[in-house]
Amino acid sequence: MAGNNVTYEQNFERLECWKACRELRLFVVKKVVPVLPAEERYRLTDQLIRAARSTTANIAEGDGRYHYLDNSKFCRISRGSCKEVLDHMITANDEGLITDNMLLDGRLLVERSVKLLSAYIRYLIKNQKR
Repeated sequence: MAGNNVTYEQNFERLECWKACRELRLFVVKKVVPVLPAEERYRLTDQLIRAARSTTANIAEGDGRYHYLDNSKFCRISRGSCKEVLDHMITANDEGLITDNMLLDGRLLVERSVKLLSAYIRYLIKNQKR
């Protein structure tokens, strides 16, 4: 795109935590949502999609603030959204809507996302004090 000075390397897309959250979001949308029953469309499905989208959106918003404290705040929100996704998947499993294996796959994606987000938050806070 002509005139665009922001490169991939300078954008939130370079962040490993964003990549992990994107993988979680895609898992939710492509694997979990399709197996949920239609009657859950405006209940569990909607909440699950919103929480999954929030994981990446908050990282992007924080990155766009260009301030360590704002960025770490939005990454903490993203981390909370990861946990919300996990809770919704546990609910779906408890109600027999997704399999144990699907929950396990989702749990692993959440754990990886949370781990990377926590490391990035620590990095931001450490650099903020400089």
